[in-house]
Amino acid sequence: MMNVKYSVVVPVFNEEEVISESYKRLTNVMREIGEPYEIVFVDDGSRDKTFEMIKDISKSDNAVRLVSFSRNFGHQPAVSAGINESSGEAVIVIDADLQDPPEIIPKMIKKWKAGFQVVYGKRLKRQGETFFKKLTAKMFYRFLSSMTNVKIPVDTGDFRLIDRKVCDTFSALTERNRYIRGLISWVGFSQTYVEYIRDERFAGETKYPLKKMIKFASDGIMSFSYKPLKLATYLGFIVSAASFVYMIVVIIQRLLGHAAAIGWASTIAALLLLNGITLIILGIMGSYIGRIYDEVQNRPLYIIKDKIGYDEQEKND
Repeated sequence: MMNVKYSVVVPVFNEEEVISESYKRLTNVMREIGEPYEIVFVDDGSRDKTFEMIKDISKSDNAVRLVSFSRNFGHQPAVSAGINESSGEAVIVIDADLQDPPEIIPKMIKKWKAGFQVVYGKRLKRQGETFFKKLTAKMFYRFLSSMTNVKIPVDTGDFRLIDRKVCDTFSALTERNRYIRGLISWVGFSQTYVEYIRDERFAGETKYPLKKMIKFASDGIMSFSYKPLKLATYLGFIVSAASFVYMIVVIIQRLLGHAAAIGWASTIAALLLLNGITLIILGIMGSYIGRIYDEVQNRPLYIIKDKIGYDEQEKND
């Protein structure tokens, strides 16, 4: 197989409704560029016809590669696998749902050829998303930026072009609970962006419901910040100080002959508040400890069941 200049990494999970259109638009864009390329689809344990559809496409297009997982490992491991299994001098990561338009890729390549090693897509608008999704996304990106010491660009996703040197550095990172856009920022190198309007999903349903979004946000914060632990410490000091002050007030009232008001409601309210704070602190600590447990198990980030479109030598590698 010939060496390629560009690798387009496309993580997919139950995307049978968009695969054909996604392949068509990506192929049109890459052929217009006029340089060698490959499209690496990573099937994250799909349960529909996604795998079969991509396999059929690969039979008629030798630029298409397919990496299939043994089960669903998640979007971030799928992106990681695509980067690891790509061979291009520049790697473009894009989702199959066409919310990030492939037609932006030439602008990214132009920036890369100008000397930048990471070119990420920055969203000006988000079409077809609910007000709640837009608001929470905006709040999260700004909250994450304020919580971390690493400068992570706001209003960006995993849609980006990454130079081979950056990819090799990224592939050497070993953590399992990944927030890729944060890791790419952390490794450094020269980075810039291109602006675009994010389109409505072409078809199908989002693969990031609220539960997964909360997990994703948690990974982003805990991968790049210890501030939640510090916050728990500060909160403990504040509660302790407030309790001490209240105790002094009660003693003074006793010395002045005033009986302290006693009531079940205030007692229970205070207990609920203190126990609630304690549980929050334990929860934060438990989340960090759980991440440590995941890391020390040293299990692989993903397991590949099959690779299609690669020659035998690459399979052995």
